[in-house]
Amino acid sequence: MALNDILNKLGGQNGEQGGLAAISKLFDGDGMQGILGKLQASGLDKQVMSWIGHGKNEPVSGDDIKNAVDPRQLAQVAQQSGMSQDEVADHVAQALPEAVDKATPGGAVPQQGFSMDSLMGMFKK
Repeated sequence: MALNDILNKLGGQNGEQGGLAAISKLFDGDGMQGILGKLQASGLDKQVMSWIGHGKNEPVSGDDIKNAVDPRQLAQVAQQSGMSQDEVADHVAQALPEAVDKATPGGAVPQQGFSMDSLMGMFKK
């Protein structure tokens, strides 16, 4: 499934923008650096580094995502999107590697950090 399809599913009526907002919400609205930090803290450092760096993106599973996010937020996003928590986590697991890869074209997280809005801009290119 293409990244924009996944984001549209997660975002429901709010489309891709809503999908990115939903992902951000799962990670307490911390923006990309907060998301990556939470993923790394939950043991996904190798995968996160593969998305940022050059080369193949290592996959993560829905269970990996569930371990990294706030369960209450996951329940809310699932309810809003009309999907099960497993489906939401699976979609996020599919979307994040590509999203992070696109957002870090230089092979590093931009120093000033970046918001989900700047990430949306990258998808429009």
